[in-house]
Amino acid sequence: MTMKLSKIAVLGFVLGLGCTSCSVKKQTESAIPTSYYQERYRPQFHFSPAVNWSNDPNGLVYYDGEYHIFYQYNPHGSTWGHMSWGHAVSRDLIHWEHLPVAIAEYNDPVTGDSTMIFSGNVVVDKNNSSGLCKGKDCLVAIYTSHVHAHGEGKRQHQSLAFSNDHGRTWERYAKNPILDIQRKDFRDPKVFWSEKKQNWVMAVVIPDRFKVQFYQSKNLTVWKFMSDFGPLGDTTKIWECPDIYELTVENSVQRKWILSLSGSHPQGPEFVGMQYFIGQFDGTKFIADDSKQQPLYVDYGKDFYAGIVYNNLPKERDHAIMIGWSQNWTYARETPTAPWRGAMSIPRELSLRQTSEGLALTQEPIAKLSSLRDKEIISPVKISGTALELVIDLELGSAKEAGIKVLKSGDEETIIGYTAQTGELFLDRTRSGNTSFNKDFAGIDRVKLKPIQGKINLHIFIDNSIIEVFANHGERTFSDNVYPTRNEALVETYSTDGEASFNVKAWTMKSVWR
Repeated sequence: MTMKLSKIAVLGFVLGLGCTSCSVKKQTESAIPTSYYQERYRPQFHFSPAVNWSNDPNGLVYYDGEYHIFYQYNPHGSTWGHMSWGHAVSRDLIHWEHLPVAIAEYNDPVTGDSTMIFSGNVVVDKNNSSGLCKGKDCLVAIYTSHVHAHGEGKRQHQSLAFSNDHGRTWERYAKNPILDIQRKDFRDPKVFWSEKKQNWVMAVVIPDRFKVQFYQSKNLTVWKFMSDFGPLGDTTKIWECPDIYELTVENSVQRKWILSLSGSHPQGPEFVGMQYFIGQFDGTKFIADDSKQQPLYVDYGKDFYAGIVYNNLPKERDHAIMIGWSQNWTYARETPTAPWRGAMSIPRELSLRQTSEGLALTQEPIAKLSSLRDKEIISPVKISGTALELVIDLELGSAKEAGIKVLKSGDEETIIGYTAQTGELFLDRTRSGNTSFNKDFAGIDRVKLKPIQGKINLHIFIDNSIIEVFANHGERTFSDNVYPTRNEALVETYSTDGEASFNVKAWTMKSVWR
């Protein structure tokens, strides 16, 4: 196939196709043209690569003062393909420095087989258990190698790469793969250190069997099967991108394990989303607290997928931090953005909260985001803007429905509202602007939500084409993309069939790219 070289080559990134060494030169911020990050629909405080396609976040790890984000990346164009690991670093999880492709797609020089670098994660090998570190520790990436073998079709197994220079260059392990069960679909490893068992643990999925398998290792290179989990919960779509982490229940000392997965979506089989299970992990197997529980979902909007948490967070951070992909596979290849396609959610702090319906995962934006507040807009002054933070306390009163309309211009608007009769929070993007690029894009997302002392609290971030809603201090979230075609971008409260009261705080948000 003849490929047209993309603008990424101009930016100094190393193209992945045919790479055999995977060592790369550093690309500096000055290499990015000043016209970038000012395009229509470009997020200003959500992470996105300068150009080309991106999807799942990979290898989230904190190491020596830096937060790393790796991600599925196509160095050749703005649609899925040639998967490699893009890379950026940050000191605060808000401002990012782009780095060259970390681990690139490559061709075997002998067989000609091509291998794409699928999802995985990165750990800090603190005691050099792998023997691959030149010092006391180093970064080790464990990822799915997606092999297209001539005459044999496709297969997936787990491989390893390592870095001794803070992730700036990577070398593939000479004895890859490190785990191969001879299956076409076997992917997305999550690896972490088990203090209890004093070994490494890997969670990895067999997607079409709805199973998470757990393996153990002393050295990151030799793995032994321990147990599997599933099928359970929502099995409408294949399982992908497992993650497992421990959280403290709010206002208690109780700790529980969360196993989160990507696959089915609460809004219907046309879409993909994330579910999670609460339970116990003894270092060998995960057991859900309720084997008959109704599926629990991470996000009720359509644009949050493949979320994973950071490894090796500094001890002063007492919450897990998750980042997800702000897109949906149903229409991701068609969204009207250029020269990039795909972005990440804002980082979210996770916790567990005891609710009237039992324990539930809660998500709140990291506090550091408040540093991007530029100008407070004092109500009742007219609020408008395409990069905003809103904090709203809504008291429904006698109204049958009430809420807020954002990015409103003429007959275009996105509505975030609450319906009294059904007890549902909803996000309506049917009139949000350009919805014609995919027949399933326009729609209304809904979720049950109980008021707290008669009020609904909404914490909303608007970032050109991304809306993230945190309701009742993170008990429910909506993440949805919109593509307005008009420019007025007003914010208005509304109520129907009765009165409602609103307490609104609003700030314009600074760009992290300028």
